[in-house]
Amino acid sequence: METNKPTCCSASRASSDQPSAHPEAIMSVETLGTARQIDKDGMIFIPGGKFLMGTDDREGFPADGEGPVREINIKPFYVDACAVTNAEFNQFVDATNYQTEAESFGWSFVFHLFVSEATAAQVQNKVQQTPWWWVVEGADWLHPEGPDSHVEDRWDHPVIHVSWSDAMAYCKWAGKRLLTEAEWEFAARGGLTQKRYPWGDELKPGGKHMCNIWQGKFPDKNNQSDGYAGTAPVKAFEPNAFGLYNVAGNVWEWCSDWFSPNYHVKGSKDNPVGPPSGDTRVLRGGSYLCHRSYCNRYRVAARSKNTPDSSTGNIGFRCAADAK
Repeated sequence: METNKPTCCSASRASSDQPSAHPEAIMSVETLGTARQIDKDGMIFIPGGKFLMGTDDREGFPADGEGPVREINIKPFYVDACAVTNAEFNQFVDATNYQTEAESFGWSFVFHLFVSEATAAQVQNKVQQTPWWWVVEGADWLHPEGPDSHVEDRWDHPVIHVSWSDAMAYCKWAGKRLLTEAEWEFAARGGLTQKRYPWGDELKPGGKHMCNIWQGKFPDKNNQSDGYAGTAPVKAFEPNAFGLYNVAGNVWEWCSDWFSPNYHVKGSKDNPVGPPSGDTRVLRGGSYLCHRSYCNRYRVAARSKNTPDSSTGNIGFRCAADAK
């Protein structure tokens, strides 16, 4: 098992990794049956329009392709106010018997501080250049820190340890889809123009915590001054002006696009959907592990990426739907 493939904000499966279960154990999207009828009354209507995507902020990461700032046109769409919860994902699994990729591989990446002593004694692999990510056997969406953990007290938290492929399968079942990266940023900005965060330019206006990120010395001491060490409930903190919760921090959210550091600069400016191919998919929003000293990617224009089969304890997703 190769575990030395570093990413700043999460960890990736290597191409040599193989599922421990038979490959057919991963249910394909095509086998999930007819999509359910969408209750769009439970979603937020985003009117669309032109906006300035990206940033030239000095705090940004130019190599990620955050800039330059460019005008993008987005057509109207619907989006869920919150990331998909453990309770919602449980309904999907109960209805379809779906098995996530983490379950099929038999392991997932867990942040080191969350692993129990008993489970830690069994850990044999850590990501070499980001050693806070541990390969934990039996870690999956239902057992986020390993086989001796459970989400029974976190049903209203975002589901984690879901790959891009898992997110797509859920969307297929729910009759929805993932947001494009441009849609995600348009919605996350909440109508604000070129602000650093979904609420403005100050991280803590008036000293108030607005999102779930790391406080303390990363990666060994989290002061939890925002109230959370790991995931927070999906409706923790105030929503942005469009009514979206936790589009900064908490968990990274999969987007539909293949990742490219320059596509949005040279590609279409009308409802862009990303490049036609790639090796990694786009992640947006940052997570509870983001910290100014290391991964300052809870800014609204920040980007990250991971391979479509990768899963970690800080990646989830939210759903969108077309406006017709």
